[in-house]
Amino acid sequence: MQGTGLLVVQPLKKRHCGDCRTGPLALLVLEEGTPRCLDCADLGHLVFLPRGDTALTRRSREGSALWAVVVRFNRRRGRYERQGLLVEEEALARAEARCLADAEARRRRRVRDARRREREDVRFTDAFAREIRRLFPRCPADRARAIAGHASVRGSGRVGRSAAGRALSEGAVTAAVRASVRHVDTSYDQLLMDGVPRHEARHRIEAVVEARLGAWREGGTVRS
Repeated sequence: MQGTGLLVVQPLKKRHCGDCRTGPLALLVLEEGTPRCLDCADLGHLVFLPRGDTALTRRSREGSALWAVVVRFNRRRGRYERQGLLVEEEALARAEARCLADAEARRRRRVRDARRREREDVRFTDAFAREIRRLFPRCPADRARAIAGHASVRGSGRVGRSAAGRALSEGAVTAAVRASVRHVDTSYDQLLMDGVPRHEARHRIEAVVEARLGAWREGGTVRS
């Protein structure tokens, strides 16, 4: 049975079964205006699945020979609203197993994707560091690696992740090196903490930055 399903109501008022007089009922079926409990309506073997998990709901409904839609009246909106389904317990168990398998597959895919991104990040950081050493042959190798690692953090918004940075353009690589020198090798950060405006602070340390970049540019062959 895969039609629209039967309709079961969560009553707002206390109601009793018109056949067996059981009550108050948490769920009931209205037959010709008479409330009946699930057992008297031959639905007592079904289990309630709350709304919310679309995949689980769909699979449970598709796998259940008998199922019912559970609704409750919303006074404020003046309409019945769906609360979930009643489905066969075996169908729900099968659906849960399939959803768990899918969740595990998604987890494994996320792990694979994370490892792939990690490998890509390592390769990119290595390439960025090599480009730093090409442009600044006398920059120490460990410092070049540190600059590359900082500039190329995924999702950081730093220059290494810009389009120019990913293309290893000279301007982007130089900007990353310049930023590192500014923060590590000068009093720039302290000037900012002392309240010096950013442009003024940069002006004060500009000569030191240029001297360090010039020193790192001198020389020829890159040594590993």
